[in-house]
Amino acid sequence: MGWLVAVAKFLVNEILSEPAYLIGIITAVGLIALKRTTGQIVGGAIKATLGFLLIGAGAGLVTGSLAPLGTMIQGATGAHGVIPTNEAIVGIAQDRFGSRVAWLMILGFVVSLLLARFTPLRYVFLTGHHMLFMATLLTVVLAGTGQSTFAVVAVGGVLLGIMLVAMPAFAHPWTKRVTGSNTVAIGHFGTAGYVVAGAAGKVVGKRSRSTEEMKLPEGLRFLRDSMVATALSMLLIYLAMAVVFLAKVGKEQAFKAFAGAGGGAPATDVGNYLMQSVMQGLQFGIAVAVILFGVRTILGELVPAFQGIAEKVVPGALPALDAPIVFPYAQNAVLIGFLASFTGGLVSLGLLTWIFNPAFGLALVLPGLVPHFFTGGAAGVYGNSTGGRRGAVVGAFLNGVLITFLPALLLKVLGAFGDQNTTFGDADFGWLGALIGNAGKAGGAPGLVIILLIGFAVLGAAIVMQKRVVETGWDPGAARDAALGRETAPGREAEPAGETTAG
Repeated sequence: MGWLVAVAKFLVNEILSEPAYLIGIITAVGLIALKRTTGQIVGGAIKATLGFLLIGAGAGLVTGSLAPLGTMIQGATGAHGVIPTNEAIVGIAQDRFGSRVAWLMILGFVVSLLLARFTPLRYVFLTGHHMLFMATLLTVVLAGTGQSTFAVVAVGGVLLGIMLVAMPAFAHPWTKRVTGSNTVAIGHFGTAGYVVAGAAGKVVGKRSRSTEEMKLPEGLRFLRDSMVATALSMLLIYLAMAVVFLAKVGKEQAFKAFAGAGGGAPATDVGNYLMQSVMQGLQFGIAVAVILFGVRTILGELVPAFQGIAEKVVPGALPALDAPIVFPYAQNAVLIGFLASFTGGLVSLGLLTWIFNPAFGLALVLPGLVPHFFTGGAAGVYGNSTGGRRGAVVGAFLNGVLITFLPALLLKVLGAFGDQNTTFGDADFGWLGALIGNAGKAGGAPGLVIILLIGFAVLGAAIVMQKRVVETGWDPGAARDAALGRETAPGREAEPAGETTAG
């Protein structure tokens, strides 16, 4: 029997504990269930495994590019500053929690299918990268409270399953308003921002005209490329912080920022110092692109397998898709929303710097173009659907405030991961992570009970929302349509151009 024990130990220690192999195995199982050919099964499993390894490679690049920036922020402001980037923090977390994330994600998806099958929340969440991000957040926060691996996976899987069906329900009255139909739901963990934007639009824009009745310059549309937006965002932030750091500490200390943790050589003069800042910003863009490619490689195989299984388990359920699914319905609102959200981030950064950091020790959260573009753009669409131009501006601005303050609160419960100079960027990661992180401070079984109660409260609220609001056909923009003498708002007649992977 010794050989049997040896084989079992080999499977557990060398295969099932390695997240890259585990993802490949799960992908293969899903493809087998879909009756794919042997070549498709083998190829899909290998691609998913390689994608996971790419995430780890990109994480190393992210860590190296962020280290000098952290030195500059702390030296220039005396405070801890971060750039919220989902892909970056997920990549960093994989080294320590990879296998737990994988098991939690699988269990969470199964729980979500059961909830979709046996509750009124008939949504199947198909935005795979956000499923991965939320699984990572739950793993990091629960593990940080000192819970065992089994508790992290079991409780985290239940919470993930709840979030996958609950958040599309909360947003669905506004999603139906945007799309003009009941054929698709939003499956993106920026939902709190979208609901706030839609509600704000209803308040401020009863007679405001649609954003689609105005023209915006084509020159801003290059920001839709996430790699370009990321690199440009970090380049500008790096240069700004480099100049402030140089002015505050002088050449001798500033030039050393790129040595040490960053792994580079000290700058030789001011010009070299500034150009090293430019290069680090571009390197960050490359690092995130590598991680994104890894995520997309995994999901290109894993999501179809999940989708095929979901169709068999929950027939007739609504697919919950990525945020850009709403972009074609109000393209001007996307750009207006991005600019308004970024402005909200800048204003919030000022408040953090002058009030909340000194008073409460909250980290400085620097606005990044990618989260503000994708969540701000979608918030602009939701705000426009209920409040026209004013709704798009005010709603997206509030989204920018949310995705600045919520990550700052989240950092308080991330433990060692709060020192990584990056964190989760979208609204739902912030409020859920902060809630369960603080609940987990009760420790042991009491902490788990409180965390589960939070999850069941979210589930119950979503069911109430589904039964009493969604299924009754409430239209949050009906009053605006009546005020403008319209049956439908401009921009709702368009059909979505297809799913796009966002940050």
